[in-house]
Parts: sequence; structure tokens; C-alpha cells
Amino acid sequence: MSRISIVVPVYHNARSLPRLLDAFRALAARHPDDAFQFVFVDDGSGDDSYPVLLELARGEPRVKVVKLSRNFGSNPAILAGLEQATGDAVVAIAADLQDPPELIDDMLALWRQGRKVVLAARRQRDDPWPGALVADAFYALFRRFAVATMPKRGFDFFLVDRQVCDLINGMDEKNVYLMGLILWLGFEPATIHYDRRGREERYGRSMWSLAKKVKYFIDAFVAFSYLPVRAAALMGIVLSAGGVLYAAVVVLTRFLFAYEAPGWASIMVVLLVVSGAQLLTLGILGEYVWRSLDEARPRPRFIVENVVEGSETVTAGDGSTSEEPG
Repeated sequence: MSRISIVVPVYHNARSLPRLLDAFRALAARHPDDAFQFVFVDDGSGDDSYPVLLELARGEPRVKVVKLSRNFGSNPAILAGLEQATGDAVVAIAADLQDPPELIDDMLALWRQGRKVVLAARRQRDDPWPGALVADAFYALFRRFAVATMPKRGFDFFLVDRQVCDLINGMDEKNVYLMGLILWLGFEPATIHYDRRGREERYGRSMWSLAKKVKYFIDAFVAFSYLPVRAAALMGIVLSAGGVLYAAVVVLTRFLFAYEAPGWASIMVVLLVVSGAQLLTLGILGEYVWRSLDEARPRPRFIVENVVEGSETVTAGDGSTSEEPG
């Protein structure tokens, strides 16, 4: 008998949670020889997600509810769930029902064949075209300059073996890009492609804001690519070379042709371009310095307020992890 854990990060998903749990129950019924654990991580939701999860836990002993003290983000919420998961295989899936839980059957089949990482990669995504275009550009850049094994349209839905889960839990990176980290570990992934559904209106709107997308983009490249720093250095070389050439032209014009060209406009253009490049470079370096500072500080990646399993509640003693009573 295998033990299967399913981790679900929850943020303003109160409406979709009952239906998602029904899908998990149907999955467990199709695998009667396996023991299932459903780990829901409330990532500081501002709606009724936590009360709904408590009600679901009372009626389903396989449900484990992890409540974080505030919103830490999707990746930290998944990491919190991975720490609480006890399965031989651990699946992570979003709570909004845009990813079909039925694919877990195929993912488990590949895992039983010996694959330690199984990705459910998006073939198409039913999202507004501006967001889809930006996402495709991000994944194309990430594939080209960071991790070549990233699927063309990325993934958020995955299965990892116990060994891989333990390796991830042992890495204490603060601003982690989890999907890149899974591929960085080097285990050859098996990939299942599917068409991602659009979010149904009855389940509310997405809380994936522009600011969170920007941070996600920066975290991914800073963690896995030297491209931003290399691009800043290259820009500095190009601007410096251009500045030297322009200075030579000005000096030669002045002394060889006795012509003093009006310089205010050209000086202002050069000053603005170079100053902008300097500020951009400082900003890029600042992102690396900030993340180095964040890694050096002994703050936890997330804070578990309490864990509920069935009718029992366990309060985390040290603010970062919690254990079931012995």
C-alpha cells in the first residue's frame, strides 16, 4: 500500500474547496489500495476559506489543515504543505479547479513506473491574451537563459517522490522559485500535457496580482540565472565605449576643425542615458543584494499558526513548524 499526499495552497478559494475535496474523494475511491492525505494550506486568506476548511476537516479524517499566520505567497504555502505531507508521493495542485484533479491518476501511474518527478504542463491556457502573452515570454526567457527543461508554458501542478520532497524540504531558500528548484535537482521529469481551464466566475476572481507576478519573475531569474547581472555589465560596456567614441569626436571636431559644436542638448542626452543605465544597474544589483540579505537573516520562510487534523488542533510552538502530538 502506498501513501499519497495532495498539497493545496489556499488563498481566497472558499467557494471551490468543497468541490475540490469531492474530486479528491473520487480519486481515492479509484485507488482503494492507497492511503490518501489531503493537506490544505490556508495562506492568510481574507475570505471564509479557513472556516470552510475546518468544516471539511470535521467531516473528512484524511484532511489536514495548515493555517499560516499571514499571506506568504503560493510557493511558501506549497513548501509548508510539503513539510506536513507524509506520503510516499506528494502532489501539489491549485485550489481554483483550473487544473483537472483527474490528471493525478496518470501522474500516479508514471510514479509507479519509477519516475520521481511528474509535471502536468500547460499545453494551452484559457486566460486573457495579455497575461498569456507575458507568461509565454517569461517561460521562453527562463528556458533560454536559466533552466532548459522548463516546459514551454510552465507548470504549477506536479508530483514528486518522497526523496525529492525531502530534498526540497532540506533547502532553506527564502525567495524560492519552487518550479525552477524542482527542475534544478536534476531528476528527469515525466510530462503530461493538458489544456488549462479558465477560472469559473462562481469561484471568484484570481488574486494573482501584477506585483506578485513581477516578484515571481524576479525571483525566478535571480535564483537561477546570471543574465540580469551579465546584461547590466554588457550595457555598461556598450555605453562606456559609446561615450569614449563620442568624446573623441567632440575633441577632434574642436581641435582639427576649430568648430565648437553647441553641446547642451547632446550633453543632456548622454547624461540622461548614462544616468538611467547606472540606476538600472544599481537596481539589478540591489535585487541580488536584497536577496542575499534575506537569505542571511534567520527568519523562517513561513509561519505556521496551527495545524488541524480531524478534531485535533496543534499550535506551532516555534512559529515555523508544527508536529502532531505523539
